[in-house]
Amino acid sequence: METTLRPLTVSEILDRTAQLYRSNFLLFAGISSVYAGVLLVLSLLQIALQEILRLAHMTQQFQWLAWGASGVTLLLAFIFAGAAVAANNRAVAWVHLGEHATIRGAYAGILPRLGRYLWLMTIAAFVVWLPMVILCVGYFSLLLFYVGSKGLQGQAVVAPDNHSMIIVGVVSIVFVLLMIPALVYTVLMGLRYSLAVPACVVENLKARKALRRSIDLSKGARGRIFLLGVLTFVIQIGLVLITQMFFIVFGIKHHGELSAAVRALQQVVAFFTNTFVGPIYATGLTLFYYDQRVRKEGYDIEWMMQAAGMSQFPPPIVAEPQPSPVAGAELPPELPPPGVPQT
Repeated sequence: METTLRPLTVSEILDRTAQLYRSNFLLFAGISSVYAGVLLVLSLLQIALQEILRLAHMTQQFQWLAWGASGVTLLLAFIFAGAAVAANNRAVAWVHLGEHATIRGAYAGILPRLGRYLWLMTIAAFVVWLPMVILCVGYFSLLLFYVGSKGLQGQAVVAPDNHSMIIVGVVSIVFVLLMIPALVYTVLMGLRYSLAVPACVVENLKARKALRRSIDLSKGARGRIFLLGVLTFVIQIGLVLITQMFFIVFGIKHHGELSAAVRALQQVVAFFTNTFVGPIYATGLTLFYYDQRVRKEGYDIEWMMQAAGMSQFPPPIVAEPQPSPVAGAELPPELPPPGVPQT
């Protein structure tokens, strides 16, 4: 049991994240592999379905099936990604405090409350991403209307008129200008709610209480959490570029046409990328959660007392209530204060 909790600097949290990741690589990678494996299976099924429809000359039906498959994929990806994030937080909490953790134990610890964690992530995602979603949907709907519908007359494709192009250009400029504050809002709100999942998992809080808890705990640490997010993003982008560079070059040489075997291999490589990178950010956030509790609530002292078996305090001494006088009973005479002669 770890009893040396103390406030950590940013570099110490990053070092601790790397140390936990290296020493428990199979644990964290195994937790993330469940989510990555589901994505791999769904992607391979979609590739197989596309090839079957292509060989059967049913390319028109594939578009509708692709939309339906994408919806199912997004739903399952959200469920399994939420479960992986919660299980990773559970495992990091155990390992950070010196307790034993397993893949099965981490998932068993979060499955009874998986609905709560998914609801929490849904609320947080809705609040964080709503402005950007509204802007993107509005902008691309306008593009579809002016460029798509007015660019087609019957079966002949014609260039959009100048009036439509001017409107699209103005709207594009407005869209870019509005995306800047929307992006700032998304980052700030994401930092406010960044500790909600660890708080919900560790403290067994309901969704809204976990969000309020994250707002309080994250104060004073949002800049450091932002730095963790930037570093994780850079690592993920770098790893994706390294692992996907072959497929990018191959696609350019073949004008974007990839065979089914190459696409299947691409998804297998993506499986390992998601497995390796997935636990990093969740691990760092859990460490920030404990660091903020140590700084603001003295959790290190509380944990040391619990480790020493002093977590149970004796109940407070409550004075016994005096019996109330019975009606008609004679009360004893009051005694005068000391030093005062009795009359």
